[in-house]
Amino acid sequence: MQDKITKVLKAIADPTRREIFHALVVATTALPITQISNQFDISRQGVTKHIKTLEEAGLVQISSKGRERFCEADTLPLKAVNKWLAFYDQFWDNTISGLEDYLGDKA
Repeated sequence: MQDKITKVLKAIADPTRREIFHALVVATTALPITQISNQFDISRQGVTKHIKTLEEAGLVQISSKGRERFCEADTLPLKAVNKWLAFYDQFWDNTISGLEDYLGDKA
């Protein structure tokens, strides 16, 4: 499980990949790579490399129709990250509660 989380985190660490992924999620349908690359000030080859990284993390599925390649977002891998992060929520909640208690004592 950790390896999958690592791949997802590495994939979304780059702002351009996050933008590509977000565009695909918002589109709610498969988009051609050409259309995706037109939204960025980098080469089509650069966009394709970013998409490949997202695909390796399981965040994007690529299919072909004729000569065109289409990309579709898959948000399922984010559940593993969410589950992993949920464990740490308890520490955040405890910290906030402790701060509230501390500030309440000072008021």
